[in-house]
Amino acid sequence: MHMTDRGLLAVARHEGIVPGPYRDSTGTWTFGIGHTAAAGPPDPVTLPRGMPDDLDAAIREALRVFRTDLAHYEADVRRAVTVPLEPHEFDALVSFHYNTGGIARAALTRHLNAGNRVATADAFLNWRKPASIIPRRKAERDLFRDGRYPTGTIPVWSVDQTSRVDFSRPIRRLTETQALDLLHPGKPRSNPNTPTNWIARLVTFLSTLIRRT
Repeated sequence: MHMTDRGLLAVARHEGIVPGPYRDSTGTWTFGIGHTAAAGPPDPVTLPRGMPDDLDAAIREALRVFRTDLAHYEADVRRAVTVPLEPHEFDALVSFHYNTGGIARAALTRHLNAGNRVATADAFLNWRKPASIIPRRKAERDLFRDGRYPTGTIPVWSVDQTSRVDFSRPIRRLTETQALDLLHPGKPRSNPNTPTNWIARLVTFLSTLIRRT
């Protein structure tokens, strides 16, 4: 099982994209969507400093690297969880683990493996420090419980030649369609309002209701 594209973009919304190398709050060289050398190539130290000449190409690379990095977190979730999951539940758990690294020891995992999805959803908010992370925990809880994916754009932040990121104002905000086009260049997009997509949404909604009754 792997994250859906919507799940990947949900994490990207939480994390934001920095299209050049920078030092994070711990001093670790980072690129894109939280990528460090510990996750594998590319090593952010070796990347050109400052903003790229081709912003779209840099965002595509950040999304590609992020997709590769997520494989490790997906594998951790698959090992920790012993019950079948719906795609939106898996997406929520990978998002949680990508941020906390806590899937193996979290109470929510114990509740889930015991078959108590109500307690699982509630336990997302056990991980609520610092206070600024609470909106993300609530979004992950809602995604797990209701299949409700976050909405809004994905921020792209600027970085200067000294590797300082300006978080005061995004230089670009990607819509989901724009991000999907960059994630899968050349792939035709389906219309979310077609009957097939509405049926898929309805099936997901009904299956969620059945589990909660």
